[in-house]
Amino acid sequence: MSQLSPGVEHEQQEGIPLSQVPVGLIIRGLMAMLFAVGLVAGLHGYLGLRLVWAPGWGQPWTALGLGALALLFASIPVGFMASRWRPTWFSRALYWTSMLWLGAFGLLLSATVVADLFGAVWRLVGEAPQGLEFARIKALGVLAVVVPALGFAFRTARGRARVERILIPMAHLGPGLHGARVVQISDVHIGPTLDRHFLQRVVDQVNALKPDLIAVTGDLVDGSVRALREEMTPLSGLKAPLGVYYVTGNHEYYHGGAAWSAEVARLGLTVLRNEHRVVERAGARLTVAGVTDVEGGRVDPAHMCRPDLALAGAPEGVPRLLLAHQPRAAFLARGLGVDLQLSGHTHGGQLFPFMFFVKLQQPVIRGLAMIAGVRVYTHRGTGYWGPPLRLGPAPEIAEVTLVAQ
Repeated sequence: MSQLSPGVEHEQQEGIPLSQVPVGLIIRGLMAMLFAVGLVAGLHGYLGLRLVWAPGWGQPWTALGLGALALLFASIPVGFMASRWRPTWFSRALYWTSMLWLGAFGLLLSATVVADLFGAVWRLVGEAPQGLEFARIKALGVLAVVVPALGFAFRTARGRARVERILIPMAHLGPGLHGARVVQISDVHIGPTLDRHFLQRVVDQVNALKPDLIAVTGDLVDGSVRALREEMTPLSGLKAPLGVYYVTGNHEYYHGGAAWSAEVARLGLTVLRNEHRVVERAGARLTVAGVTDVEGGRVDPAHMCRPDLALAGAPEGVPRLLLAHQPRAAFLARGLGVDLQLSGHTHGGQLFPFMFFVKLQQPVIRGLAMIAGVRVYTHRGTGYWGPPLRLGPAPEIAEVTLVAQ
């Protein structure tokens, strides 16, 4: 039997009041925020020095360039605040500006560092140009690389998701489920820059694949139920004969994890909150389990990630599919007989070269891997978070075909 969810009254909460958040957690959060702001400010200064001041563009261009950098730096925190305001054309414009700049800033920073390293090597091994000429060559070279990269990244992020087809042999899978297709979407991030039209396109793509089962592995939203209820209505159009299953991601908890669980259930999806279902076709069975995000318990103790609870009472000898937003949830599922875990969270890195930093927080960036004895497929994400850009990893819809081993 699957585990039962808590009472409806708990599910309707939009979030945890600030007064109930541990003081230590608030202090750590503030310190991390101040450090991040200081670091980003210093890096903006570095860009100003290398791209504006050192090349000596003359006035008024130098003043305009440095002033623009200062305003764009300020747009980042303002944009994050605007995402919490009542949606208007003005708040959306602020958010779009801040997120586009955040992505451009990351690419400019990476390209400028590479240009400086290239310049240092050039000086060591050859006769590099000197003074303003060299500074201008590097600055123009950075812009020549970054500007087209931004255009490509924007088009990729906003375009149709690629369908990735994966074949998974599974022990003890009965003939009735041989060839069953599980279609996974993850990290859709409906919010300030992705709306119902984007979600409708995703739903249409998924349904066109005629899946047997659909898995939605978290981070559906970036906003509250109140702000995004109408934007999420296309989700109710997902259809699969063996069911449509959903687990929370970390972003749901920034905007009321319990409330979003209730809203997704209202839209007709089966919410797996540390519980499971057993699906059957032609006499063959599959256990479909799902857990809350590994960070859910920090916000709401009732949403602690518990694979052991999710699989409690699951039938022996029946293959087990686990839905868990973050790949590292596999460490908690060790020894529970999970045949396949479907995860997301990483976006595949989303924006080159920052995918290399994902390994600091997750055991895998994308694709199929073995983690703590659990076979895990990590989805690149169907939408994006923050900057409306994808440079490298394209958006994804995964079609996982289960076959008998």
